[in-house]
Amino acid sequence: MKTEQQGSGLLIATVVGAAVGVAVLASAFWFTPAGYSVASINAEPSVEYGRRLIRDTAAQMGPGHEDPAMRFSGTSMDCASCHLVTGTKPGTLSLLQTASDYPRFSGRDGGDRDLRDRINGCMTRSMNGRELSRDSIEMLSMEMYITNLNNQYAVMGETRRQLDEPPEFAEPNRAADVEVGQQVYEERCEVCHGRDGEGLAAATDMREGYLFPPLWGPDSFNNGAGMTRVLTAANFIKARMPLGQPDLSDDQAYDVAAYVNSHERPQRAKLEVDYPDLTRKPVDSPYPPYADDFPIEQHRLGPFEPIREYYRNLQQSQ
Repeated sequence: MKTEQQGSGLLIATVVGAAVGVAVLASAFWFTPAGYSVASINAEPSVEYGRRLIRDTAAQMGPGHEDPAMRFSGTSMDCASCHLVTGTKPGTLSLLQTASDYPRFSGRDGGDRDLRDRINGCMTRSMNGRELSRDSIEMLSMEMYITNLNNQYAVMGETRRQLDEPPEFAEPNRAADVEVGQQVYEERCEVCHGRDGEGLAAATDMREGYLFPPLWGPDSFNNGAGMTRVLTAANFIKARMPLGQPDLSDDQAYDVAAYVNSHERPQRAKLEVDYPDLTRKPVDSPYPPYADDFPIEQHRLGPFEPIREYYRNLQQSQ
């Protein structure tokens, strides 16, 4: 039975991979403004350059870039590995409304942060890289692209705004089961993301990025990224995975998120300075310190309701 599932999954992966390639090629023709050339498109900030940076992050500023000064990302993944369809699809991790969310308070940073701060947060955590200069062509272009998406959303018809996702993830009232999550991964995820979570490269040249990104290991997001939180990962998995057929149950999404996050990945320095007010730290944050005495495994795997209840009581007592 498992062999049949894997064979079917491989066929799906092949078809999806081909579709992704065609879509990327087509987008180069449909979205490149007249008068732009490959050499000139990054000469000044532009919406189109911002789109390319998010879609083709590995090629544009990944670790294999020929210019060391342009190696901002520490992974060969693209921003679009998580922000699917370059952030243009309504729903989980869409970029359509992101610009309207900033500036806003960040508990992780302990202060107000704007969109450029948020982009750099992704660069240093999800992309395991380094910060962009706030006034660089690359930063301004990504900001322009995301702001332009927000403008598009404002005039988008109601039909196009409708979500094409399963019901929202409902958190199980238990600890996530890593062993069960491994079974889910092997049956539903491995065919695209690899037996060892290594992903599927788009070409032998890693500057071309991935068709399906790695989920752990040295070329994945680091341990300070939001996806290392089991509830954040489960929400994304339930909404979008498997790609093109998001039909996992809440329990399956919960357990496979725990399995993915049970593996080694790049380590971010100085995580202890995150969340200056520890009472604002998410209950599923997988790294200490905490403002409570719950064990780290419960913060990583749950159940989370006892932790929430502790903080509700703490607030009431203050």
